[in-house]
Amino acid sequence: MIRLLLAEDQTMVRHGLKMMIETDPELEVAGEAGNGKEAIALCEINAYDLVILDVRMPEMDGLEAARIIHSRWPERKVLMLTTFNDDEYALEALRAGASGYMLKEADSDSLIRSIKSCLSGGLSLQEKVAAKIMPKLLKKDSGRPRIDPSLTPREIDIMRKIGEGRSNKEIADELGLSVGTVKNHISVMLDKLELRDRTQIAIYAIRNNVI
Repeated sequence: MIRLLLAEDQTMVRHGLKMMIETDPELEVAGEAGNGKEAIALCEINAYDLVILDVRMPEMDGLEAARIIHSRWPERKVLMLTTFNDDEYALEALRAGASGYMLKEADSDSLIRSIKSCLSGGLSLQEKVAAKIMPKLLKKDSGRPRIDPSLTPREIDIMRKIGEGRSNKEIADELGLSVGTVKNHISVMLDKLELRDRTQIAIYAIRNNVI
């Protein structure tokens, strides 16, 4: 069973989201919080595979909670869920370590797909959100790729796949590698480039013409 923590300050909305999520038998909302501080406190005493955070909440908003969760428990995925289709919020969420950004208007199937994409190592952006932030992510230097010379050809191949939104399993299948090998290459790349997570690798790939 995949354990989720759901942080949303409106009780009725939170209960509705829980019902939507748990239509999938693999998913369980194992914890509920009304703000970012409560979410952090629950993370201190319970293990979750993924944390869903509303962007705007009292006491501590979802962006600040995402930064803390990603810093303390980097293995836990974070999905931002909000009513605001705002490119700056979305970009800030990615910088904070979120693996996805969805609007509350999404249907249950889309939400569940996004959750599973984040869990598999992918980057999940709702189409309306991606349409707004991709032009900013795509602001890059023109010309030939500008790649750190310490990166190996295999690492560049994996970086390209990450930039295209592939999960670790998809990368492994496409390149004929094990998932463990892909994870090891990603860890080495993070060290070489002094990046925090695979989202930053994707942005690096886009901005440096790797894809």
